[in-house]
Order: sequence, then structure tokens, then C-alpha cells
Amino acid sequence: MYTSVPLTYSIAQTMEALNLSRATIYAEINEGRLRTYKVGRRRMVSHDALANWVKARESETQGVVA
Repeated sequence: MYTSVPLTYSIAQTMEALNLSRATIYAEINEGRLRTYKVGRRRMVSHDALANWVKARESETQGVVA
């Protein structure tokens, strides 16, 4: 079965998907919270890494009243 969900995202696509700045994305990478890998000179984020990052941020805010 074909799915339209990409397996990988570039940094620009990750920025767009999360609505975050490049600086914030790289800060998350540097802190080890967002897993990436390189293909040549390109840094990529897997769909699973992106989903895990979102789940981790959600679990950090459980019980926090905004």
C-alpha cells in the first residue's frame, strides 16, 4: 500500500513541518533531542525521528497548564 508520508525530511522540510526556525532545529539536533543522519553533505531527518521528537515534546508538557 502506498502512503504519501515521506520517509525522510531535509532540514528545510523539517522546519516547515514543525513550523520552527533553522536555529531551533539545529539547537534540537545539537542537544541530541532530534536524531539526524547525513547523506553526502545533506542532513536528513527520518519520519520516525520526527515523530519521536514530537512525542517527546508532548510528554514533557503533560500536566503543564498553559
